This record gives sequence, structure tokens and C-alpha cells, in this order.
Amino acid sequence: MSLSCPIRRQLLKGIGGAALVSLVPTQAFASRSTQGSRFLSFYNIHTGEHQQGTYWEKGGYVGDTLASFNNLMRDHRQNIEAPMDKRVFDIIYQLQQKLGTDKQVNVISGYRSPKTNAMLSARSSGVAKKSYHMKGMAVDLCIPGVSLKDVRQAALQLNLGGVGYYPKSGFIHVDCGPVRRW
Repeated sequence: MSLSCPIRRQLLKGIGGAALVSLVPTQAFASRSTQGSRFLSFYNIHTGEHQQGTYWEKGGYVGDTLASFNNLMRDHRQNIEAPMDKRVFDIIYQLQQKLGTDKQVNVISGYRSPKTNAMLSARSSGVAKKSYHMKGMAVDLCIPGVSLKDVRQAALQLNLGGVGYYPKSGFIHVDCGPVRRW
């Protein structure tokens, strides 16, 4: 059984093949997103580990670099690694572009296992029980030498996901979930 679209069939019948070909562009234009490369540098404040590299180039993500970033952002309490959502790295990259800096990003928390998240949630009302950290979709970070208020403001201006502000703890939260703020 096949489905057909009567409007499409009538359209194709009504215009000849030459007319249809004239509707197709003769030249394809590359999207800006396929140009250049994206470099990030991280420091995990809990493990003391550093990782840096080009995570995106020639229109695609670089698997080895992403794997090293995933390892750095693992749940250090349980020593469990999980793949981070690539959009998190894109948000961090765009955040740095907006701030005009390429300084190393300090990671306070990346991936969290359900066990770690439950423990932190029991200790603090500031930890969501169904945190995006457990999905690899969030990072708590700061950028040494850049005011936390400026980092927060830039993250809000990006309008790419959730932004949490924790000035007493010295970090902001960014995630690739729905756009919201707290």
C-alpha cells in the first residue's frame, strides 16, 4: 500500500519537467555551520584534570575530543562517565564567543549519576530531583577572570536553554533543556 499526495500529483502534472527543474537551485550554498572549527579548554575543579581540543571541525563533531570531554565531565563521586549532549559544548563555545574569551572553563559539575544526584538533592533544595545533569545535558561552570554576572548575562542572551545563577557558590548552570532561568 502506498500513500500519495493528490495535490503534489496535480502540481507535477500541471507544470512540465522543464518548469520543475527551473525551481531547483543550480548552486548549493554551504551553511555557515559547516565552516571553521570550535575549540574548548576545560579544568575539572574536583579532579584537577585538564582537557582541551577542537571538538568540531569541517561540519562535524570530533569523536575523540568529545570522548575526552565526556571523561573530564564524568561523575567524579561515582567515577561514572556518560556521553554529554553535544549541544552543551556548543552552548559553552557560543558563551565564550559572546564574552570574547577563550579562557579555560572551570567545570564544577557535568554528568551526575542518579545516586549522586539523589545525595546532592537530599542535602540542598537547589538540586533538582530530575536534573538535566543526569541526562548529560547540563554543566555547572565558571570562567576564571570573567565576572560571574557577565557569564550569566551572556548565557541569558544566548537564549539556548536553562541558566541558573549561584553567586554564593561561584558558578552558573547551563543546560540544553527548555529556555528558563533561576
